[in-house]
Amino acid sequence: MEEPMEKAKIEKYKKMLLTLKTQILSGGVLKIASDLHISPEDLSEEGDLANNVIHQEISFNIKNRELKKLREIEEALDRIESNCFGECDDCGEEISEKRLNTQPWTTLCIHHAEERERETFVKKLA
Repeated sequence: MEEPMEKAKIEKYKKMLLTLKTQILSGGVLKIASDLHISPEDLSEEGDLANNVIHQEISFNIKNRELKKLREIEEALDRIESNCFGECDDCGEEISEKRLNTQPWTTLCIHHAEERERETFVKKLA
């Protein structure tokens, strides 16, 4: 296992994570409940109902994705406090800066992330 990440880098990622968290919380995506409501007037026309159901599904998926990212950001902030930020959960090696710059909440190095994606893809095919 490599030495812990420098304090300056840790602070940079902490700032990134806090900024992302603020953007998610203040963006309004999680607050809009009206997206998940279908009015009685829209139930009369099949086309309107289908359109609303599709819109509702898209809104639900966006909210779920944002909630998942928010949880991952919180967990990354916890890892910073625990002095284990930037370490791959699978191999314990340091996650590359390039990867952390694009996904500072990640828990896997690129090798293990790709491996998990392949496994997930194969399971979906089965």
